[in-house]
Amino acid sequence: MGVEVLIGLVYSVRDPAGKGVAEYIRDSLKPDRSNICRDSVECFIGRGFILAGFQEDTIEFEFLDERLPGDVEYYIVLSRHSSAKRVKSYTVHHTGNFGSEAMYGGRPRTLSIANPRASHRQLILLKKYAEEYGRIGEYEVSYEATHHGPTDPVKPLNFIEIGSSIEEWKDPVNHRVLGDTIIEYMERGLDNECIVVVGIGGGHYPRKHTKMAFTRNYCYGHIMAKYALPHLSVEILDQMINKTYPSPARIVVEKKGTRREHRLVIEEYSSMKSIVVEYI
Repeated sequence: MGVEVLIGLVYSVRDPAGKGVAEYIRDSLKPDRSNICRDSVECFIGRGFILAGFQEDTIEFEFLDERLPGDVEYYIVLSRHSSAKRVKSYTVHHTGNFGSEAMYGGRPRTLSIANPRASHRQLILLKKYAEEYGRIGEYEVSYEATHHGPTDPVKPLNFIEIGSSIEEWKDPVNHRVLGDTIIEYMERGLDNECIVVVGIGGGHYPRKHTKMAFTRNYCYGHIMAKYALPHLSVEILDQMINKTYPSPARIVVEKKGTRREHRLVIEEYSSMKSIVVEYI
């Protein structure tokens, strides 16, 4: 493979989506079984990657830095996605909690380190394989806004997910869509030409930001959905910028989804930090 870094592919053995994708990758690439993952249920090592399954749920993966070897550069979490509206989807997102509660793992008012180039490349490939396997139209390919844990790993991470019910999580075609996405991602490496940004506004599936990723080659770090805007502050903006690596070139704001008081906070912050604000 053309990858020069060691990637940690991680999943919960109790999650049929993540485990199914992991089994597809394992069957395709034939990595060797290994014992280098601490307290794992399953551990394999291949060329440029470690594939590790843990008993804990993925939102509780605060321990990744301690359980995987130190030379792992970043993590990709293979996971399921739940939706009350049962939206069938293939998504990527970063993790963290904007508010003072952390109901789904991680710490309050804390974001993890986003990996915009990795998640953008995976988003592009998800669309490619959704089309190849005849799932475009039936499944939405999208970013999700930043949400849930883990928040504490010191290395970048992103989630890649199948939504949104047990039928989709167990579907072997969906395992192939995500599995082929990850395999090609590791073969081709990162897209270094994309423009790194963070996003504010929009729904949990931020469709305007996703469109910018496809049409303008914007690769998003953290995205703060409209429902999280009551928690907007200089501290949160600092985290969105400082915990997106590499550093974002601009803040992309969905104007219709923000109120004037939100835009004032963003504009004052951007002026202070000399960061471009772009309204869409």
